[in-house]
Amino acid sequence: MDKPTADSPPLPASAPEAPRDGTFERGWNCWKTAVADRVGVLVHGADYFAALETALRSARRSILIVGWDFDPRIRLRLDVSEDESPPLGRLLRQLVEERPELEVRVLVWSSAVAHGPSGPAELLIGTEWQQHPRISLRLDTTHPLYAAHHQKIVAIDGAFAFTGGIDLTLDRWDTEEHRHGDPRRKTTGGSLYGPIHDVQMAFDGEAARAVSDHACWRWKKGTGETPDCTPSPVPWPESARVHFTDTTLAIARTVPDWGDGRSAHEAARLTEDMLWAAERTIYIEAQYFAATFVGDVLERRLSEPDGPEVIAIVSLASHGFIERQVMGRNRDRMIRRLRRADRHGRFRIYNPVVPGGDTDCSVLIHSKLIIADDRLLRIGSSNLNNRSVGLDTELDVALEARDEADRAAVASLRNHLLAEHLGVPGAAVEAAFAETGSLVKTIERLNTGARGLRSFDAIRTRGSTKPVPGTSLLDPARPFEPPWLLRRRDQRITRRRDA
Repeated sequence: MDKPTADSPPLPASAPEAPRDGTFERGWNCWKTAVADRVGVLVHGADYFAALETALRSARRSILIVGWDFDPRIRLRLDVSEDESPPLGRLLRQLVEERPELEVRVLVWSSAVAHGPSGPAELLIGTEWQQHPRISLRLDTTHPLYAAHHQKIVAIDGAFAFTGGIDLTLDRWDTEEHRHGDPRRKTTGGSLYGPIHDVQMAFDGEAARAVSDHACWRWKKGTGETPDCTPSPVPWPESARVHFTDTTLAIARTVPDWGDGRSAHEAARLTEDMLWAAERTIYIEAQYFAATFVGDVLERRLSEPDGPEVIAIVSLASHGFIERQVMGRNRDRMIRRLRRADRHGRFRIYNPVVPGGDTDCSVLIHSKLIIADDRLLRIGSSNLNNRSVGLDTELDVALEARDEADRAAVASLRNHLLAEHLGVPGAAVEAAFAETGSLVKTIERLNTGARGLRSFDAIRTRGSTKPVPGTSLLDPARPFEPPWLLRRRDQRITRRRDA
């Protein structure tokens, strides 16, 4: 195994030795634990957007959106006319005009105007939908140099929340069919974009109130204003299936060491602890597969004689120079590293494809999901890259199965996701896994169609496994500037706001 280099970010500090009641520990791998009355997992933009529109129409006092990007031109439902489901900005304007107590706040990463797919003018100048005293869209500049506010949160009336990997912006809508050339997958300019797979979580109860409190803190941190976070009941969207009831959720954050110094690194520790907790299977869906600490843990798990199988579903294509040179090359080097460690044949990594004429059409994986055995489930905004450890702002939510019903629900979700990628019925995955007891054998048995999973076979075990030069600059695990300088800058910003 190659020795760590200066470009390798450190593994999150080891967990305390004190025994835990389950996997989650407040102050270590989660910020809070709180009970959700209902939890639903929404696979794909089409399902999430439909449930979101229903929930937005139920709002009476507050809609708070915190995002990496935001585009008011997107439509949430493409199965009905524009009159019935108008673009998001127009919908929000209609809602505040109909409800005199409703306030809409949208907080967006400031650099989305340059890096996000939305139109810069929509964020910098605004359009007619924003011209209302109870609608406020603000750009959040409270982040270190090169850092991103990467969370994707919608909190409604302080009592209902959506979190996960799906941004309210362009190029995020798709269905489970992922049809090549689907004419519904259009940008505002009319060009088609490719199939995209993503996952979002919906929940209510105390857990939703906790996420709402976090979103309100983000708003105050970014704007200096204190929003009303008083909760009021929100009905469950009819289109959203309930997967879990009366379930404790762990809420984990990444907050960089910047400004007032209240950093948080629970999300990376949560990921690490879940990977260590798995006994039979680790199922991962990730846009990037390049975090050094993840490679460290998986390498050790794969070297165990009786360790878990590791199945990773990741994106094939890298967009832009930085993604290709750093995320893509470090993914390939991590694959090489893990294949060297996989002496027992338990590691598989794939990209999903659908038929696309004469060639396979690759599906972009944008989800950030980990399932350990049939017991632990994590859905969030954290990518498996280094910057999600301590540079970007992230929010992940996880649950631990407490009984057989919960275990069955976790297993069913994992089997459903695999079935979709393989293009087979969910029952086929369930039957094959029940017979073989192996995700590897299940995939190999069912992966025979034009739609399916393609292995990264071109990446062999020979070659370097070290992070590429420049990783510490282009995929850093912490802010570049020293905390004392960042705090001093934040104090100057605060004084200017208060003046």
